Amino acid sequence: MTNTTETHTTPLRGGSGGYDAYKPRSPEFRAAVDALRGLRHDLISDAFAYRPLPPLRVDKGLSRLPSGRLREYAIWTPHALITAVGLLAMIIGADTSHQGTTTNLFVGLFALAPILLTTVRPVMAFWLSLAATLITYPVASVNAWQQNWPWLPGGFACHLVVLTVVAVRTRPRTAAWMWLLTGAYGLIWQGTLGDSHYDRSNTVEMLFVSALALLVVSVWHIRRDAAQTVTAQQTVTAHERSRRTLLEERTTIARELHDVVAHHMSVVAIQAEAAPYRVENPPPELEKAFATIRENAVAALTELRRVLGVVRAEDYEAPDAPQPTLADLDALLANVREAGLDVEKAVTGAVRELPQGVELSAYRIVQEALSNTLRHAPGASARVEVGYVLGGLGLRVVNGPLPQPSLVKPSPGAGHGITGMRERVSMLNGEMTAGPTDEGGYEVTVFLPVPRMDEDDV
Repeated sequence: MTNTTETHTTPLRGGSGGYDAYKPRSPEFRAAVDALRGLRHDLISDAFAYRPLPPLRVDKGLSRLPSGRLREYAIWTPHALITAVGLLAMIIGADTSHQGTTTNLFVGLFALAPILLTTVRPVMAFWLSLAATLITYPVASVNAWQQNWPWLPGGFACHLVVLTVVAVRTRPRTAAWMWLLTGAYGLIWQGTLGDSHYDRSNTVEMLFVSALALLVVSVWHIRRDAAQTVTAQQTVTAHERSRRTLLEERTTIARELHDVVAHHMSVVAIQAEAAPYRVENPPPELEKAFATIRENAVAALTELRRVLGVVRAEDYEAPDAPQPTLADLDALLANVREAGLDVEKAVTGAVRELPQGVELSAYRIVQEALSNTLRHAPGASARVEVGYVLGGLGLRVVNGPLPQPSLVKPSPGAGHGITGMRERVSMLNGEMTAGPTDEGGYEVTVFLPVPRMDEDDV
């Protein structure tokens, strides 16, 4: 008879599907496992990682001061600084030994190599700095053995620089692991040499000085990360503000155009209902066609009102007066003149009636451009040019520079004006340019295409 109990219990003795996988782990155990995993990742798995030191950015801070060819060399400032510090450590290390020129060069190079390696393989430089102590200490002179250990003067400077540079180039967790391993390395030397050499151990000095350096680097990391977080948040906020502004402007345009579209749809419905009575004995097919046109017009008008109800704000009140057109432009100019703006108007081309959507958008564009002039250049003069050209309508609103001295200071805006104008122009498939003039003023140029009647009839 088959022992089914063993068959079912065998998988539960181990593996990811066994009982051990479901045994509760204490927070301390999980913290220790995570710490060891971080140690393996930061200082073992990444030991041979190739991470070249990037050039210095010359677009901010003191790096923007140099100019010309000096600015081209300024990008290599970090590399030059690390090399200079490495050469200083090399000189300090070479003075430790008195066995001869060859030994001095050997000890000095082992103080220089780890520092230079931080520019390409920072984690490996840390391990090389520890290994350099084991290599250079035995070849030093007898006098060196009577000095502080395990770090000779050159090795002390080398390891301190390596810890600092690697901490700058990595993250604070990696710096903490390096500092702990440095302390463990010193304890191993203490256990090897015994208590008789304890008074000459400089492990405490290394840990103290390196802790101060790593603390400064950690604070720098925290400040940099905080600045990057704030910058990213400001970018997201600006993007969301821009999107909200765009949606608000589109909603405003939809509200204004509602009356225009509703008027045309109402005319279509009325004309379709009255058309059969204008013809004596109309055929049934014609009556049915006009009835269908009227039904579709009424349905479209109902849907239009429903959509407007969605985009309308809670405090929105429908205007009692009809939407303005270019015929109301003189009243607008008189209003801004009363507000203190010296403005003149010029009209070129044959004045003709344009579609109401074009008339409304043109009026709003001129209105917003003059409002921007009042807000940003109080006291300046302005000029409005309206050109009825073949195939469309041209607008140009330009203001002069802010007079100096000016008694009225410009008031900053939210940037909605230009966005609203661009939305109106884009809705009509037009073109728009806006920017400062050579004289110090500001100019808005718009072209709104309007198809000719004979083009529509084709």
